[in-house]
Amino acid sequence: MSVPTETPRSTRGEVSGGFVELEGRQFYRISSYDQMPPFFMTIVGASDVWLFVSSTGGLTAGRTEAEHALFPYYTDDKVSESAGTTGGLSVMRVQLPDGITRFWQPFAPLRPGDPVVERTLYKDDLGTTLVFEEIRPDLALRFRVTWQTSARFGVVRTCALASLASETRDVELLDGLVNVLPAGAGVKVQNERSVLLDAYKRTEVDAETGLGLVTLSATLTDLAEPSESLQANVVWQHGLGEVEHLLSTAQVPEFAHGRGIVAETDVRGQRGAYLVHTRLVLAAGQERQWRIAGDVNQDAAQVVRLRARLRRPEELARELAADIDKTRTDLEAILSATDGFQVSGDQGAAIHHTANVLFNTMRGGLPADGYAVETADVRRFVAQRSAATARRCQAALDALP
Repeated sequence: MSVPTETPRSTRGEVSGGFVELEGRQFYRISSYDQMPPFFMTIVGASDVWLFVSSTGGLTAGRTEAEHALFPYYTDDKVSESAGTTGGLSVMRVQLPDGITRFWQPFAPLRPGDPVVERTLYKDDLGTTLVFEEIRPDLALRFRVTWQTSARFGVVRTCALASLASETRDVELLDGLVNVLPAGAGVKVQNERSVLLDAYKRTEVDAETGLGLVTLSATLTDLAEPSESLQANVVWQHGLGEVEHLLSTAQVPEFAHGRGIVAETDVRGQRGAYLVHTRLVLAAGQERQWRIAGDVNQDAAQVVRLRARLRRPEELARELAADIDKTRTDLEAILSATDGFQVSGDQGAAIHHTANVLFNTMRGGLPADGYAVETADVRRFVAQRSAATARRCQAALDALP
């Protein structure tokens, strides 16, 4: 297979935004978002999973707090700069009908002479779903990456590769997550002992189920005593069937140059990755979809249960899809209890109101009994805010049920 020397030139698209419907829900779309300065986004849900994403593609995520991270917990600027080295990574070699093979790394920074691409960003009105889209007109392919959270399964990355061509597309794919942290890698260790942390990392994959485990060979300590690390961060995929795994990024350049790769089952002393390698043959207009999920701090019993679920992949896929939906609808219920939704002729204003209520609810919680409040609290509130009003309205306040 050969790589062409002449390719279409990249162009700068015009940035535009507006509301659209995608997969039955309302999203806000930004076309040519990559022509804007990088900006930071949150992905929310009714669970303790947190996910912050830069428009560059860099991200950080985990559960509860920074000490339980799936990807390194850094500041906005460092997260933005980590695109391609932390989070999702997709690399493809596409064979066209004329026998020419072209390389494609969606969402990578464009350089002069790179092929034309069309990039679009979608975020739903509630903030639970973020979609990155890139179209390569010269390949007649569209690639979408969707980030969501699941209360049960953690961070979820859904990929969809669609053919826009009138003939078959043969795609060799390497896709997954990179710079996945092991369980027990706290913020101080990430920032101050990163080299030592890398030395203690171990990434392995279960040959039967494809479950990836990212662990520490031992906890980091200066004490002369045994200190086992008994939890794992986990990653798994569904939708691509039989695949080979890479557990580091060391062979990514080899793949990009078409020199072949060797599957990895156990990698130590390197930053963790979970990359799947497969070949997809897309008929005209066909789309293939797959999902990769990652979670943190799983003990031995939880890992055993997840392996058992992975032996029934279709059932697990249905559970994952249902829980993604439930994580969203549970959030809708919380916001409904705090008057988070309104109807307005200005869609932007309505969504802005929802976002304000969402973050106020995160800080202050929601009323335990809806609109029912303690009468004594009302009296104290009025007296505290305005003693004169309390005296003037004392009869009415005393008469409250």
